[in-house]
Amino acid sequence: MLRNLFGRPSKATEDDVRLENSLAKTRSGVFGRLGSIFQANEITDELWEELEETLILGDVGVPVAQELVERTQKRVERENIKATRDAYLILQQEMVRILTPAEPMRIDDPRLLTIVLVVGVNGSGKTTTIGKMAHWYKNRGRKVVLGAADTFRAAAIDQLKIWGERAGVDVIAHEPGADPGAVVFDAVRASQESRQADLLIVDTAGRLQTKYNLMQELEKIKRVAAKQVHRAPHEVFLVLDASTGQNAISQAKSFKDSAGVTGIILTKLDGTSKGGAVLSINHELGVPVRFVGTGEQIADFAEFDPVAFVEGLVGQ
Repeated sequence: MLRNLFGRPSKATEDDVRLENSLAKTRSGVFGRLGSIFQANEITDELWEELEETLILGDVGVPVAQELVERTQKRVERENIKATRDAYLILQQEMVRILTPAEPMRIDDPRLLTIVLVVGVNGSGKTTTIGKMAHWYKNRGRKVVLGAADTFRAAAIDQLKIWGERAGVDVIAHEPGADPGAVVFDAVRASQESRQADLLIVDTAGRLQTKYNLMQELEKIKRVAAKQVHRAPHEVFLVLDASTGQNAISQAKSFKDSAGVTGIILTKLDGTSKGGAVLSINHELGVPVRFVGTGEQIADFAEFDPVAFVEGLVGQ
């Protein structure tokens, strides 16, 4: 029903199914209680209080939980809703509105070469995510090249080469310790000339905001890309571990301004009960979730869809 209200086809896409299935742990936890809250005979103050408490326990975050309840309550009153099941549907609609990006991704705009930088701390699943993204876009007709600009760790270069082989895409790499800017320069040239690619995804060194020299290096990478391709990089995706819940938001805030993040990729969504934190990310950061990792295999990757997410969250 929720899908129909937003003009979506009643049949879920393959990505939608992956996304909904990945939320099984979250759905079986605190969020499984949402439906029972709205099985009450009437809409009371106690219902709203219990709803806010449940959302907070579901790792939504206090500001977003309060806003969701307030929006839902006001609409229920304004539209003279009496049935609790209708109030429940309004809650889901408001969740979708919070999660819906204001603008489409620039990665899909028509251009000769699109450059995407992927940033994030070590251990977030960054390199694995790049391999999955390469596989996802290759299956949709894009010619993909990977750039191994995380030159601080030999293991990162080797890991990217392995994922590139799995995805069936070329990886442009230098020796460990090489200048990351030089890697990007060569990766752009190779994408434009010998590989004739239309999508270059660049892995960058895992970093924290406090590591000033690494942030300076990221700025250099961006300048190198911009000199070679108009308005590059076209996207800067931050990879976050969904299992860290609200802590992922504080980590994202440290990256947002310094790295110019345009979108979030959430990993390990299938292995956590903290999926409710997704509702806080777009709201508190103003940066939309664009993709999610839904498992350990290369195909376990999906474009984020707010309607599919909410349906997976509440068990529609």
